[in-house]
Amino acid sequence: MAQRYLHKPYLIDNLKFDLRVYVLITCINPLRIFIYKEGLARFATKEYVSPIGSNLANLMMHLTNYAINKESEDFVANETADATDVGHKRSLSAVFKHIDEARMDNPQLFSSRQCWQLIKELTVKTIIAAHQQIAHIYKSAKSQDVESSLCF
Repeated sequence: MAQRYLHKPYLIDNLKFDLRVYVLITCINPLRIFIYKEGLARFATKEYVSPIGSNLANLMMHLTNYAINKESEDFVANETADATDVGHKRSLSAVFKHIDEARMDNPQLFSSRQCWQLIKELTVKTIIAAHQQIAHIYKSAKSQDVESSLCF
């Protein structure tokens, strides 16, 4: 997958992060999509600095992949299930809480409610755009004797 690199990304604790949102498609026709309200945020382990020649190779600054950042000496694991707002893996709700707190100082930021709405819209539009391919994979993955009880 290719995507545009954001030179001024929204940071939390001066770290880049990405969001994992979990989606379940239970039916193709009619299309039935469920989006789980909780998710995961994965954080880089080095503070972000705009890319320049000398830091381009610093993967732990520019990438949020867990497989890369877990090897960092700066990686902080969550020690308890209750601490969802610390470390380099955090809950989506902890990120949304941070966004709403930051919005108190900067009302121009989107609220967590607005972010969640945009995420849901993007998710649905992405699935609709890929509906034909998903339907093909769905039909080829299920056995002929199963009516429509296959989730993936």
